Amino acid sequence: MKNMSRAAIALAGTLLAPLGSFAAQPEAGKMIKVSPKREGLIPYWLYLPKEHAGEKDKLPVVVFLHGMGERGNNLDRVLVHGPPKLIAKGKHFPFIMIAPQCPNDGRKGRNSAKSFWWHPEGPIDKVKNIVEFEKKRLGRIDADRIYITGLSMGGFGTYQIVGHHPDYFAAAAPICGHGNRIADKAAFQKAFADLPVWAFHGDRDNVVRLAEQQQTIKLLEAGGATIKFTVYPGVGHDSWTRTYNNPDFYKWLLSHKRTPKKDRSSK
Repeated sequence: MKNMSRAAIALAGTLLAPLGSFAAQPEAGKMIKVSPKREGLIPYWLYLPKEHAGEKDKLPVVVFLHGMGERGNNLDRVLVHGPPKLIAKGKHFPFIMIAPQCPNDGRKGRNSAKSFWWHPEGPIDKVKNIVEFEKKRLGRIDADRIYITGLSMGGFGTYQIVGHHPDYFAAAAPICGHGNRIADKAAFQKAFADLPVWAFHGDRDNVVRLAEQQQTIKLLEAGGATIKFTVYPGVGHDSWTRTYNNPDFYKWLLSHKRTPKKDRSSK
């Protein structure tokens, strides 16, 4: 410790500081690992946009849910796809990004395993807890511009979390997932009735069949939802790389703003 520079000591203090209202904020334009030691939260990557570093305006948030292969307790695994991968390679976005990691408590077919984004008793509610935690800690989150997207298992999770927390998100973008496992179909339809959704799938996906997401979309449209659905011809399970590399995807996502139910009812 005697030979450590002041900068190294300061950095160590930042990394070891307990998470709370006094915790250091991440450097703008960088991602940091957050491993909260408190109930109701799970580890996640956090990114603050570089171009808004000196401002105090509220910022939009994109929550990214990874796929099955990235579960566990090593946050570096979350960097293999989607916005986290792009940011790690030097891409900058005009939004806060939160990318949590789902724990791994067992195989898909194991009855006692619940650590999947799609599981109603799994960690999905902790995703919302993270957003609420950072809303208080950062003081920069625009509550009317919170977006959710995810791929494969994260696509399932996108449907699941919107169904659990209607009127919370401004828009949703599920990729190669579906919501057919959600039990309360009427509540599920209601949660999506006024939510902008852009869904994606490859027509040659043999992991999550195109017909399965088509079934979900048909159900939601029957409940009043208007869903933009992009099917990539000749594409297998990886319908996310093309999606997350498309600038128009982010323009669409960020163009939406949540209208709380009390405001809609007064129109």
